[in-house]
Amino acid sequence: MNGSLRNAAGEGSRDLPIAGLFHLGVIYLVWGSTYLAIRIAVRDGAGFEPFLLGLLRVAPASIVLLLLSRLRGNRILPERGEWKTLVLSGLLMWIGGNGVVNWAEQHVDSGYTALIVGAMPLWTAALEAALDRRLPSWRLALGLLIGFAGLVVLVWPVIRHQGGPDALAAIGLVFGAASWGGGSVLMARRPVKLGPLATSGWQQLLAIGGFALLALLFRERMAMPTPAAIGAYVYLVVFGSIIAFTSFMVVLKLLPTSLVFTYAYVNPVVAVFLGWLMLRESVTWYTISGAALVLFGVAGVFQDRKHRLKQLRSASGKVNELPPRPSGGITVK
Repeated sequence: MNGSLRNAAGEGSRDLPIAGLFHLGVIYLVWGSTYLAIRIAVRDGAGFEPFLLGLLRVAPASIVLLLLSRLRGNRILPERGEWKTLVLSGLLMWIGGNGVVNWAEQHVDSGYTALIVGAMPLWTAALEAALDRRLPSWRLALGLLIGFAGLVVLVWPVIRHQGGPDALAAIGLVFGAASWGGGSVLMARRPVKLGPLATSGWQQLLAIGGFALLALLFRERMAMPTPAAIGAYVYLVVFGSIIAFTSFMVVLKLLPTSLVFTYAYVNPVVAVFLGWLMLRESVTWYTISGAALVLFGVAGVFQDRKHRLKQLRSASGKVNELPPRPSGGITVK
C-alpha cells in the first residue's frame, strides 16, 4: 500500500496521518473493552455494586477532564443558561445510559451488552426525526427497520427462555441506549460553549449525585473488591474515561469524520470477541444474526445522514460535516 493509507472516503487526497490512525486504534480497543471491564467489576463476588462503580468512576474522571481543559487555557465554568443542558444530558447519558449498563452487566454478558448499546445511533436518528416532525427518508426508514429488527432478535430469546433478572437487564439495556441517544440529541440541539473536555467533565461531575442517590435507594454496600475488579475499575477510569476520550478528541481533528464513525461498528465486535476470549461468553446464532442486523441498520442511518449532509453542502456550498458527539463515552461504556 506504498507505506501509507489513502483517504477512502473521498474527503481529500492527502495521506491519513499515522498519529490519527494510532488514536483511532486506541478508541477501537479501549472503548470496545470497557464492556468487559464493567462485567469483571460487577459480576457476582467481584465486590463492586453497579451504581457505586459509576460514582467511583465519574468522580476522578470528571476532575481530571476539567483540569486538562483548564491547563489548555479553555473556559471551564458554564454560563447560567448552560447548567440545565449539562445537568439533563449528564443524567440521561451517565445515569440512564452508563448506570443502566453497570446494573445490567450483573446479569448479562459484556458482548451481549455491547451489541444492544451499539444500536444507540438508531435511537438518535429516530428521536431527531420525531422532534423535527419529518417523515424519514427511505434510507433512514429501512435502516431503522433493519436495526430494530436486530434488537428484537437479540432481546426476545432472553425474555422468552431466561426471564427474571436476565430479561429485565436486556430490556433495561434497550432503554439505556435510548437514554444515551436522548442525551446526545439534547447536546446537539442545545450545545454549550464549553470545550468537549470541560463539557464531558461537568456531565460526569453532575452525575455523581444521581449515582449516589441510586446507591442509597438500592442499599448498595461496598465490599472488598477482588484484584481483578480493582484492575477493571482502574482501567475504566484511566483508559476508558480519560485516555480514550483524549484520543477521540485527537481523531476528530486528524481524520475524516466518516472514518471516525467506524468505531460504532468496531466496538461491539471487539466487545464480543474479548468477552468470548476472556470470560468464555457464549456466541449463539441469535447473537450473530441480531448483531448483523443492528450493524446494517446503523450503517443505513449513517448513510442517510451522509446523504442529507451532501444535499445541504451542495445547496449552500459551505455546510461542513458535523463531528459525532463525544460519548465518554460514547460513550455508554
